[in-house]
Order: sequence, then C-alpha cells, then structure tokens
Amino acid sequence: MNIKAADQKAMERIAPAIEQAEQIAFSTTERVLNAFREERVSESHFAGSTGYGYGDRGRDTLDKVFAHALEAEDCLVRPQFISGTHTLNVALFGVLRTNDIMLSVTGKPYDTLDEVIGLGENTGEGSLKEFGIGYRQLDLKDGAIDYNALEEALKDPAVRMVFLQKSKGYQDRPTLSSEEIGKVAEFTHSLRKDVVVMVDNCYGEFCEEHEPTYYGADLMAGSLIKNAGGGLAPTGGYIAGRADLVEKCACRLTSPGIGRESGCTLNVLRELYQGLFLAPHTVLQAKKTAMYAAAMCEELGCPTAPSPTDPRYDIIQTITLQTPERMLAFCKGIQSGSPVDSFVTPAPWEMPGYDAPVVMAAGAFVMGASIELSADGPMKPPYIVFLQGGLTFESGRLGILRAIEEMNDD
Repeated sequence: MNIKAADQKAMERIAPAIEQAEQIAFSTTERVLNAFREERVSESHFAGSTGYGYGDRGRDTLDKVFAHALEAEDCLVRPQFISGTHTLNVALFGVLRTNDIMLSVTGKPYDTLDEVIGLGENTGEGSLKEFGIGYRQLDLKDGAIDYNALEEALKDPAVRMVFLQKSKGYQDRPTLSSEEIGKVAEFTHSLRKDVVVMVDNCYGEFCEEHEPTYYGADLMAGSLIKNAGGGLAPTGGYIAGRADLVEKCACRLTSPGIGRESGCTLNVLRELYQGLFLAPHTVLQAKKTAMYAAAMCEELGCPTAPSPTDPRYDIIQTITLQTPERMLAFCKGIQSGSPVDSFVTPAPWEMPGYDAPVVMAAGAFVMGASIELSADGPMKPPYIVFLQGGLTFESGRLGILRAIEEMNDD
C-alpha cells in the first residue's frame, strides 16, 4: 500500500463529509455559547467549594448552562460521578422502584451495566435485581427498533422505563440518531404517558444538530471524560432531562433531603466550564479522525461502519480487521501515536465481563477518556476494533497513519 497516495485519496474522499460536520459544529457551538451568555458566566463561577459545598453558585450555574447546551429542562453536572456507568447507575436507581421493569429496546446494554442490572449468575452487590427491579430487553430487528414488540411490551403496567443506548458499544449494529430516539419517545408516550424514556447518551453528545431531549426523551446521561467534557474535564458526568426526574437522581446521588444542594466542586469548575465550551469543536475533531480512519482502512480492504461519508451520530468507528495480527498491529500503532505512554505495546487481557480477551490502546492525559484517541475490542473473529476520539484531527490523523504503517509492516 502506498501510504502517501492513500492519505491524499482519503482526505479528498472525506472533504464533503467534513464540511457537513463543520456545519453541525458551528450550530452546536452557537448553542453552547448562547448558554454561557444567557447564564452570565463570569470568572467568579470558577471558584469552587470545599466540604459540604453549600451555596456553590458556580456548580449551580454550570447545571443551568449544561441544561441549555443539551436542550433539556434541567441538568445535574457533578465531579462526584466517577464514570458513565456510575452516572447511569444513579439515573436508573433515581427513577426506578421495586416491582418496576426496565425495558431495554436496543438489545443488551453495554457490558459494564450487567452488574448494575443484575444479569447473569454473578449479580452485582446492590443491583437493580436485588432491589426487586425487573429487566426485559427487545433486540433490534434488522438494525432498527422493533415497534411491534415495543407496543406489546408496554401492555405490562410494570414497565416504568424504556431504555435506549444511543451508541453501539461493543455491538455490531447501527448507532441511533437523536431523531430516531425521538420517534421512540413519541411512540411510547402515545401509549403510556407514565413511562420514562431514558437514553444512554455516551459518545453521542454534539454529534448532531440536536440532542435526544430535544426530540422528546425524558432523561439522558453521559460522562464528562467523553464528548461533553471537551477533553478538559478530569472526571464527572451529567444527567439531563425533565426537572422532576433530575431531582430524583440528585437525591440518589447525595441523599433524600439534600439532593442537589450539596456537593463540593474543589478546583475543577474551570475545566468543566471550558470543557463544555470546547466540546462541539473537540467532537468535530473526533468525527474527522473517524472519517479519515474509515477511508484509510477501506483502502486496505477492511470493512468499516459507518463508512467514511455516512452520517455520524456518535464518535465511534468500527473497523473489521479480519485477523488477530492486524488487530494487534493497529492498536500498537494507535498507542505509539499517543502523547502519553507511546512506548507501551498493548496486549490482550482477560477483562471481567467479556467472553474473549480485550486489547486496548489508549495513551490519554485523562485515564479512560474516550474523547482522546483510543482503539479497543475483543480478540475474536471477525476482529473488530472500536476506534474513538482524537483531541485534534492532526494528531488523530498521525495516529491512524502509524496504525496503517504497523499493519503494512506486519
């Protein structure tokens, strides 16, 4: 493979898609900027707090800015959320009660929620199952929501929540658009107004003109070390949606009677504000990196999803590398193109909850930050690697070039 020629061809191929992505980034940046202006953000909002965190105006204003930016009625943004899984856990327990049923309509959620839900023989300590909360799932039908099955499932009055995972996770299925999620919400509410439509929005923020809450989702949650933190947030998560539901989640995060009134922010508010401001632009960099990776890998004959010029509803790019040697070489190249731990060679390991060893390449400034360039996947046929992130397109492009070079040398 002539890498220089392939690079030029890839850049020419994705140029129209990049132009469309830039238009989305301009629109979402305008919305975020308007949110800052409407809430009159100033230097004083970055001061932070200690201890109980009572009267932290920077924290309270950040909630309002995020609510505007995410097109939601209310939002809870806290550094106390340690991950996307923790944030989703708080949202689920905040809304669901004993004898309720959580109905996942996009198949099984991401593996890290198995223990939260109580799936399998080894249920997690304090899982939904242990608290008497039921779980059912509807698999996608030809890659789309099975509306007939959903209508039938909603006849059970115990169904309290319709749960959707926007992104594909480690599944080989399409990512849902915010508009499609809105159709599910509209359909659900037409049959059952009491059912909460909740979205795992991880990897999806600012990828489209609008968020799922704009189209009618009741609640959504995500991590700040993915899209919404813009590459600057050192930790944290958010829950956004209907005000009454967000308040329930706040009481679950802290305690009844305290809710959102407490929770110190220490010295992270500046990074959280600035990270949100940068988020649409940073997401654009990740989308451009994904487009470029797809174009380059298709030159090698590797199937990709989405294809280089397809619409993108999240930052995840899947590449079917077909052999274990190619997969390891690709991840080695991504790691060597990272600014942190570039000297490390990724190796597969037995990760809990997976049926095959998992290889991960991630040289990030923030541990586990998926908005930074990373590649991972289970070591089993057809050897699909899941690529995400790229704080700058320039660094992402260089990382992909290193990955291609490693596969060429293999």
